[in-house]
Amino acid sequence: MSAHDHDLDAEGCGGNAAPYVLGALEQEEYEAFQHHLATCAVCREEVAALKLVADALPATAPQLSVPADLKSRIMATVQEEAGWQRAAESPEAGRRPAGARSGFSLRDWRPLGAVAAVAAVIAILAVAVQSGGGGGARTIRAQVSAPNASASLRVSGGHAELNVVGLPQTAPDRVYEVWIKRAGAPQPTDALFTVTAAGRASVGVPGALAGVKQIMVTSEPLGGSRVPTRAPVIVANLS
Repeated sequence: MSAHDHDLDAEGCGGNAAPYVLGALEQEEYEAFQHHLATCAVCREEVAALKLVADALPATAPQLSVPADLKSRIMATVQEEAGWQRAAESPEAGRRPAGARSGFSLRDWRPLGAVAAVAAVIAILAVAVQSGGGGGARTIRAQVSAPNASASLRVSGGHAELNVVGLPQTAPDRVYEVWIKRAGAPQPTDALFTVTAAGRASVGVPGALAGVKQIMVTSEPLGGSRVPTRAPVIVANLS
């Protein structure tokens, strides 16, 4: 057993199983723990148990952007749980001397403690989503009059981005224009765009969305118009 492996065993296998499964270890730590797994059945069982929980993460919440410091908060929770676990296994916590026999070992429940760490990760993600940590993001499917075309509006933090696919290209003297509608007539924006050969485009909707009921797109002369000159090709209802 290498000196590094001995250190891992002395610290409850380093408490690295949860960070390993979550992909949060540095490269050197990752390689050292992989080497350790080859000789430690306890950690292999722990990693297997953790993966069952981690594999369920994509199904527990929508894929949303989250604050940049969320990873550090998650890993702080994981490391705190690992610290509790190591403290519980210390001699001061009443661990039996080496060679003592018992029908139950604290190491028997180590996978359960590690699973709790990953469960804490799920809880943090859920709180982040429910409290708007991801900006309250939602996607609205827009109505599109052009055949075989689709459009969606991603709303986050009071702002929106329009994504279109399969929209016909405009004539050389025309451009698509984005409009917002609160009460009364649609109001023009400075968001003018064209689409690629595949009919794709992504365009940010200018300004805040407070009070906006609809976002529309029309085909207009180059430079845009002050009032719509054609029927909307895209209508996204926000309320």
